[in-house]
Amino acid sequence: MEQLLPLAVGIGLAVGLLSTELFGIASAGLIVPGYVALNITRPYNILATLAVAFVTFAIVRFFSAFFIVYGRRRTALMILLGYILGMLVNNWSGLWEQDFASIGFIIPGLIATWMDRQTVLSTLASLLTVSVMVRLILILAELVT
Repeated sequence: MEQLLPLAVGIGLAVGLLSTELFGIASAGLIVPGYVALNITRPYNILATLAVAFVTFAIVRFFSAFFIVYGRRRTALMILLGYILGMLVNNWSGLWEQDFASIGFIIPGLIATWMDRQTVLSTLASLLTVSVMVRLILILAELVT
């Protein structure tokens, strides 16, 4: 997987940018589709990552009703909270029989940030669409080489 990561992120950048330009919906950050594409064969990891992202989004949304959290501060809070919750899920992953761990360290926070900027449904639909396209391109690249 380590050898494919730079290629997956690069393809994810290109496909994500194209998707954003064509449809006006970002795919949860620039590097996220590449990471998700590499983990498509691990659906529990994707589920854990999306769960952590949604909980992060909900917590920040809740607290923003009581505190002033906007701009860079809001983005940094989402990434930090996503990191902490992701680490908790990863540390507790031994409790389940399935491989249930969050992808990366900042991926849940980036997804939560885009859930906040766009709608949750738009972000998830775009992320999953672009990630599947990236995975298909990676499979085609493996067949060619």
